[in-house]
Amino acid sequence: IMDRLKLVLQYFQSNSESISNGICVILALISVKLYTSFDFNCPCIPQYNKLYALGVMFVPPVILFLLGVMINRHTGVMMEEWARPPGKRTKNPAVIKYLFSAMMQRALLAPMVWILVTLLDGKCFICAFSMSVDPKHFTGLPNNTGLDLVKIMAKVPCKEDIIFRNTTFRKAVTRYVRCYSQAIGWSILLLLILVGAVARVIKPCFNHAIFLQTRYWSNYLDIEQKLFDETCVLHAREFARKCVVQFFEGMQDDAVLRLPLSHTLPSRKTQDEYEEEERLHGITRKEQVDHLLQTWYQCRPELDVTKIAHRPTLCITWEDYKGRTIYSDV
Repeated sequence: IMDRLKLVLQYFQSNSESISNGICVILALISVKLYTSFDFNCPCIPQYNKLYALGVMFVPPVILFLLGVMINRHTGVMMEEWARPPGKRTKNPAVIKYLFSAMMQRALLAPMVWILVTLLDGKCFICAFSMSVDPKHFTGLPNNTGLDLVKIMAKVPCKEDIIFRNTTFRKAVTRYVRCYSQAIGWSILLLLILVGAVARVIKPCFNHAIFLQTRYWSNYLDIEQKLFDETCVLHAREFARKCVVQFFEGMQDDAVLRLPLSHTLPSRKTQDEYEEEERLHGITRKEQVDHLLQTWYQCRPELDVTKIAHRPTLCITWEDYKGRTIYSDV
């Protein structure tokens, strides 16, 4: 069992798409658990029955949908790609459409599960539409209560009401409305399965190469953003470390070391110093960091890895008082 759980966790951690799928499945399971633990009590008042029942049926799905949109990583990647300035990289509308479609499919899973569960259960449907049933088709209508027909039908969802104690009228109406509710629920489920099956079958009939390209570049945008964030974290960590080290070194007392000219020439940098500068990527000032981040936002680099990034070479030259070169180091 532990090995299977590890495989499942590895699958969900493999990429952001798998993580999004896992989160959507968890939301769907949470919606079922919430509904089963929710104590549904119809008010049994003509003015409030339909309002309350439809609110229970559709307000939680809206909340679940918004949660699915918020926690879906495709949402952030899509909005960043849609809102960014074009710069050197043109926007691909097909990628934005693919990300929007993927986001909507995952965000709608939990709301559809909630609606299907409510329809198959039938309580909300009975509360909302019991007053729409014609009582002439059923026997045992309590007519000695002094209530009008609308109020009697509004009390059908309340099985503990005293007016239905010695009659089968309430059970018959409840069974009738529940059948309609379950029929609608099963019909919606069947329709969704048919749409999914048809889409799966006819998918190879379209240009599959365009679909692969769109999916590739959508994954690229996600991975690019992750790598940029990771690089920013590494650079910020090294930048902070250098600033802290310089602060503590600057608090030391000044010391004067007098050496002959042959010993004052600078020595070559150690391998560790080169590695530190490599991690900083030459960005060593706050203004440079701000300019770099602004450039990344306004002008993304071209999608061409054959171009080698230009790295300026720093050459230090020591001259004597006559301007003649004594020593140079690169």
